[in-house]
Amino acid sequence: MLKIVGLLGVASLAIAPLAAQDAPATSENAIVVTAQRSGAPMWIVETPTGTVILVGEIRAIPKSVVWEPARLEEATRAADRVILGARPKISPGDIFRLMFSGGKLTKLPEKTVAGDYLDAAQLQRLEALAAAHKEDYSRQSFLLTSFGMLREELRFNKDTARDASDVVKDAAEKAEVPLTRAAQLRGEDVIDNLFEAPPAAHIPCLVAAMDAVEAGPQIVEERATNWRRFKIPAVMANPLETALGSCWPWADETLGSELRTIWVDRIAEASAAKGTTLAVVPLRVLAEEGGVLDQLDARGFDIAGPPWK
Repeated sequence: MLKIVGLLGVASLAIAPLAAQDAPATSENAIVVTAQRSGAPMWIVETPTGTVILVGEIRAIPKSVVWEPARLEEATRAADRVILGARPKISPGDIFRLMFSGGKLTKLPEKTVAGDYLDAAQLQRLEALAAAHKEDYSRQSFLLTSFGMLREELRFNKDTARDASDVVKDAAEKAEVPLTRAAQLRGEDVIDNLFEAPPAAHIPCLVAAMDAVEAGPQIVEERATNWRRFKIPAVMANPLETALGSCWPWADETLGSELRTIWVDRIAEASAAKGTTLAVVPLRVLAEEGGVLDQLDARGFDIAGPPWK
């Protein structure tokens, strides 16, 4: 059960201020200026009725990479509304289901082994990593193996600072700023989606995780440092970010597509609202090819912020 909870936890997941980001057309907007001083990469969308601030979030930022969350808290308190990412609503029934059916998530089906699904080169890499790390990956689900590698070998979610979404959530609740989620996902639907995925669907995730582990633990801090320096293409190309984006739920054709569509819809709605909307959006959803920023740009929105491609 702990392995399953850990798997779901990782899946739901990266220096003092450097160069300033491009200022929006209305540079007198104190909320925008304050938010930018936090050091998190963000994009400003000016609309006829207000401003939308899109904070590009990566999860699990090492404490060694310093930014200024207090400035983001200050901007949140001054915002008219806040939008955060979708979160599944897990019921007690969902927990019992995981407890009694969790083997479907942790093990390969029936008596199959990794070699039944991987090609010779992929299997050789997996066996080499298993020997090096004194693990047995032969029967373990590819998704669990992937997240286990990232967590245990790269330790990417150890000794981390608060994520931007947590910073904004706490500040909004204390200041009673209206807060909404991009969507409310039913835990049952999320679990169904995970149960239904065949082992082969998680092979790209496994390959990307092996790439990340083989690249070495330094990629964890490199990813966060480039995030802090607004080098967005470098963040997106980082093997750790690539691995996280290649795994469930983001790589799932149904759930991943739904999560992206949700954000496009929410931001479009926010662009018609009065005042300032502050949204914390996964960076991969914003900056990937064909992502939210590309779609907003294609619609003719005036976007100010660091280059994302």
